[in-house]
Amino acid sequence: MPLHPQAQELLDSLTSAPTALNQMTPKNARLAYDKFIKKRNFNLEPVDNVKDQMIDGPNGPISMRIFWPKNTVSKVLPVFMFFHGGGFVMGSVESREPQLRKIANKVGCIVIAPRYRLAPENKFPAAHADSLTAANWVINNAQSINGNLAKLAIGGDSAGGNLAAFICQNVAKSETENFILQVLIYPTTDFLFNLDLPSYKLLDEPYFLTRSQIDWYQNQFLPDGIDRRDLRLGPALAENLSGLPPALIITAEFDPLRDDGKNYAVLLRKSGSPAKYICYDGMIHGFFHYGKIIDAADSSLKEVIKSLKKAFSS
Repeated sequence: MPLHPQAQELLDSLTSAPTALNQMTPKNARLAYDKFIKKRNFNLEPVDNVKDQMIDGPNGPISMRIFWPKNTVSKVLPVFMFFHGGGFVMGSVESREPQLRKIANKVGCIVIAPRYRLAPENKFPAAHADSLTAANWVINNAQSINGNLAKLAIGGDSAGGNLAAFICQNVAKSETENFILQVLIYPTTDFLFNLDLPSYKLLDEPYFLTRSQIDWYQNQFLPDGIDRRDLRLGPALAENLSGLPPALIITAEFDPLRDDGKNYAVLLRKSGSPAKYICYDGMIHGFFHYGKIIDAADSSLKEVIKSLKKAFSS
């Protein structure tokens, strides 16, 4: 299928910006990125309560925004953790908040969105350390926020999908409760492109996530001398994927990370974990958070909601 007209319109808006994100300072790129998304994402819908919870992290406090759905005061509810994307350099809870509020209300679950440390101020593995700390806090403290410990799910988009996959692999190795579903939206499962996947050829095409953009993210995020096969960066490189939660994996046809998600779904199935894989034709990386201008943002969100409802009802 050719590039969808709505995706082309989004690309035109991105390329018409006076300065490309990878030519800005990280601070200015974050501001521009969030502003661009906010203008084109869904409006915020009311929920019952929103709270910013502070927890102890490996290098200082970690903030998590918690959303309780409408009309659920004092009820024990399922919990969905979500990690935002942005190449470990940009992105925020606020930029994904419209989706998170909709998920809370439509699924009837508590949604928790951690604010992990970003690069270059905090290089790898800061984001992974913060995210795993947040996940362990939820596992150990879900009941304190009226969460149902037996009904925990996790997800994220892009870099956040990497964090969710990493957490599932590490929690599976422990004796704690596991998550019952992982929702990975165009995840990066091999951040350093160790695998030879066909969709990586799209890095040389003008579909937003280009080779120069990836290089910029990596230069900001990775310390010198990093082991290119570190499993935190490449969950798909793990030798043993058995015992992992069922997955919903969403990708986009014109996304260089398309085959990261597709390949990970295949690997999960081979290891015995159910994995539903959906590729949205004509779409580009990042379409999920442009609810006002991309129809697939709405349909993919409905798919996430449906999968969470099914997981939590079993």
